[in-house]
This record gives sequence, C-alpha cells and structure tokens, in this order.
Amino acid sequence: MIAPYRSTPVFDETTLPAALRREHRTKAGVWGVIRVLEGRLKFSLEDGGREDVLTPERPGLVLPEQPHRIEPLGPMRMRVDFYDRPPQSEDGTTDAPLLRPSSP
Repeated sequence: MIAPYRSTPVFDETTLPAALRREHRTKAGVWGVIRVLEGRLKFSLEDGGREDVLTPERPGLVLPEQPHRIEPLGPMRMRVDFYDRPPQSEDGTTDAPLLRPSSP
C-alpha cells in the first residue's frame, strides 16, 4: 500500500475551511483522497458538473489539477490524504474503494 506524504487535519462541518467549499484543485502530480470518517459529504467535480456523496465506505479520488469542491451534508468529520503517485498498492488495488464521481 502506498502511504500519503501528507494529510490535512480532521475537519467537521463547522471547521471545514471555506477554501475547500469553493472550487479548488490539487497541484500537478498530486492525487488527493477525501476520506469521510463520519457522516456524509457532497463531492462535486467542476469540470463536468458531476456530483457524488462520499461516506466512510466511499472515499473520493481527486486527480492532479482536477477542479472540485466539497460540501458537508449535516454533521461529519473528514480529512484529505495527499499522494505523489496514484494511491494504490503495487498489485493495482486500493486500500479503500475510491469513488470517482460517475459520468453525467
């Protein structure tokens, strides 16, 4: 399994920074995995208008430079793990199911 090189603090619905609630992107060469620890979170991709709901069982994958935003759906706790390569093990499996929002 590939370990993240950095993780955000754990945020809840009141401490989630405004910067994450509006359109933003990861840097070139950086993948993000949005991990919901409790509750639900709306994950929106800005480059196609696609949305999905993330839960503890359904983390979200953010590709390098992909515009996106998140929004709490009630009480929740979450963090983002950052990787310098696709977050999967050497056999091609991931440490958790990574949700890429479905096509419109």
